[in-house]
Amino acid sequence: MVVLAMLVLVLLPQAVCNGPASRCSLNDPLPIHHKYYEPGDLLVAGIISQTFCFLNPTIFEECPSAELFGDLVVLKQHYQHTLALQFALNEINENPQLLPNFTLGINVYNNDFRAPTIYLASMELLSTKGQLFPNYKCDVLNNVVASIGGPNSDVGLNMATILSIYKLPQLTYGSALMLDTIPQGAFFHQMFPNVAIQYEGILQLLLHFGWIWTGVLYLDDDNGERFVQHVLPKFSQRRICFDFIERFPPSTFSEAIKQMEDWAKIVKVVMYSTANALVVHGEIQTMIILRLMLQYTEGEGVPMMTKVWIMTAQMDLASFPFPNSWGTEFIHGSLLFAMQSKELLGFQKFIQSRNPTLTEEDGFSRAFWEHAFDCSFPVKGEDYMASKTCTGEEKLESLPSSIFEMSMTGHSYSIYNAIYALAHALNVINLSASKHRARRDGGKSHLLNLKPWQVQPLSLCNGYCHSGFHKEKKEGGKNEKHSCCYDCAECPEGEISNMTDMVDCVQCSQDQYPNHRQDACLPKDVSFLSYEEPLGISLATLALSFSFLTALVLNIFIKHQETPIVKANNRNLTYTLLVSLLLSFLCVFLFLGEPEKIPCLLRQPAFGIIFSVAVSCVLAKTIIVVLSFMATKPGSKMRKWLGNKLAASIVLSCAFIQALICTVWLATYPPFPDFDMHSMTRNIVLECNEGSTVMFYCVLGFMGILATISFTVAFLARKLPDSFNEAKFITFSMLLFCTVWLSFVPSYLSTKGKYMVAVEIFSILASSAGLLIFIFFPKCFIIVLRPGLNKKGQLIRRNN
Repeated sequence: MVVLAMLVLVLLPQAVCNGPASRCSLNDPLPIHHKYYEPGDLLVAGIISQTFCFLNPTIFEECPSAELFGDLVVLKQHYQHTLALQFALNEINENPQLLPNFTLGINVYNNDFRAPTIYLASMELLSTKGQLFPNYKCDVLNNVVASIGGPNSDVGLNMATILSIYKLPQLTYGSALMLDTIPQGAFFHQMFPNVAIQYEGILQLLLHFGWIWTGVLYLDDDNGERFVQHVLPKFSQRRICFDFIERFPPSTFSEAIKQMEDWAKIVKVVMYSTANALVVHGEIQTMIILRLMLQYTEGEGVPMMTKVWIMTAQMDLASFPFPNSWGTEFIHGSLLFAMQSKELLGFQKFIQSRNPTLTEEDGFSRAFWEHAFDCSFPVKGEDYMASKTCTGEEKLESLPSSIFEMSMTGHSYSIYNAIYALAHALNVINLSASKHRARRDGGKSHLLNLKPWQVQPLSLCNGYCHSGFHKEKKEGGKNEKHSCCYDCAECPEGEISNMTDMVDCVQCSQDQYPNHRQDACLPKDVSFLSYEEPLGISLATLALSFSFLTALVLNIFIKHQETPIVKANNRNLTYTLLVSLLLSFLCVFLFLGEPEKIPCLLRQPAFGIIFSVAVSCVLAKTIIVVLSFMATKPGSKMRKWLGNKLAASIVLSCAFIQALICTVWLATYPPFPDFDMHSMTRNIVLECNEGSTVMFYCVLGFMGILATISFTVAFLARKLPDSFNEAKFITFSMLLFCTVWLSFVPSYLSTKGKYMVAVEIFSILASSAGLLIFIFFPKCFIIVLRPGLNKKGQLIRRNN
């Protein structure tokens, strides 16, 4: 681990300039509460969390001031983090084998668990000491070579936002971060153990005790979401069941009071749950939020049930800045995964020698001392009213372990190791400079003036190809001297590269697609035209509406079946046409919803046969209109063709031919449910595979032939006398019918996925509605609204 950290840090450049300190000054209205500075040739910065502050509401009508800060809460156990940092630096400065002729100093800031404070501290590190001029650092007293941050993931992420731009090495001792969220992650190193091992430990613990009915509380951040999405499914695979999975409210202390209603809801879910083993995934401050939640809801009358709390190593049972009267009974019997630690020789003696009165620039010690020993240090220029004065001689070992732990904690040990990793890295740079006879100034190598080429032992023709790119030979790459030179080209569409310097990109599996950075494959969503989406709801509503209208028209015609306008032109044929139109509207529902075996098998044949009956009825009505007119001529032999037999023979023969085509289709290549993996980039289309495209277009082709014949006959008969003017309406309806299905073919071929189904449904509805409206609505108008015209005499008069 030390060697790895050393190599990472050796590759990270920092550059400073020598010169006189700037005389400009800048007063910050919101200063950082606590700092600690100890000079040295090289400075190690620390952005840590020893206190947090409840903030008063921000009013954007006046400049920020100190009145924004509310109550200050000191996390007494975190004081050891600063002591571990000082102890490690003292050991290194006293060790002649590490960094000879150099001393390490520290510049530590308290971040209050607030992102603005972390940003401010980061900018102060990039400024001359004591002055806030970011990006202008001309002071050898502020030669920062690395930064250490913690103890939660937010500190590392916010710190990296600024410091990574300047290629300043950063080490975190808190919980692990998702590295793809960190800008320039090469300058970032985590001391936290591998979380995958911890998660496996939690799983084994649950299985060992048989706690298969559990609950989960997790912090609402990136690490929490990763835990729920990637870790809990593995628990489910091992038959661990969850009664609830609840989020903690955001752990912004300034928003804590506003979260109380949410607290009550969450605690009720936890306490009334039948699960007695609860997994808690959070950060070091989560224990504070949890204790506040339980204390508040207990006052609201929610019973505190005994639970076994299983907590991750990121949390800290000792981080309790609350009154002793609150008690800690709720965590009795809890299980916490501990970080590795080790007792270091001389550490306790170092702790016992602490005296805050000896170091004026150590704000951490004074804040801890006043809260731990319940005393106050006198402040110059102010009247001293405290009941107890801090002398600095108080003994840390006299404090209970719940307030201060004398033995080294896991986080402190991580800080200790981080400092030593940094020291070894700097020592390697120093030795390398000596071997190459670097220029010396007063016996010291120019380690203070590190340049990128000095700390970047790389000799490459070009940079690495990162994820999402692959190597591509440069022009002239066949030449031997160019064999190590290449360009970085983006992966082709549909391919990814998830490692550095990949020669070729790889295809995602059929059920996955590349993300926008083309460095990972994401699972495709299953897509089909469902009743729950707006398009499916609209089509279903239209189908039901037209079905109702068709049934209404049929009812009107049956009630007035003895009237002349209904009896004209074959009453039975009219009923058959209306029933076929009703069925055509209803067959739309075979196309909606998740495709299954029976609906897939029936929907195209049903649609083809029903439409063939409807069109053949229109064709029969048109032929009967023409024959009826021809039969009125003297001596015509057409009278013998008139009657129900002709109409029935036309309808049955057309329906039989279409049924024969569909039977051959079902017997040879029947439709079936299928997954289309390729049409849509991000979706798997669940569809009905037609089995045979040729048979599908044969069904459409036969309908087209019938429609063309009907349109042609109706068009030629459009000028018949008014008594038989149904031919005009049939002409308009068949013109619309043919137009719809001619436009259907290119539309169907140019769409993909569920929209192909939507196009066919729309064509069915539009063509059926055209027949219903143009043929039957004029007759319904006369029957319902103008009954006086629905008489034989009126028809004869109009004819004359």
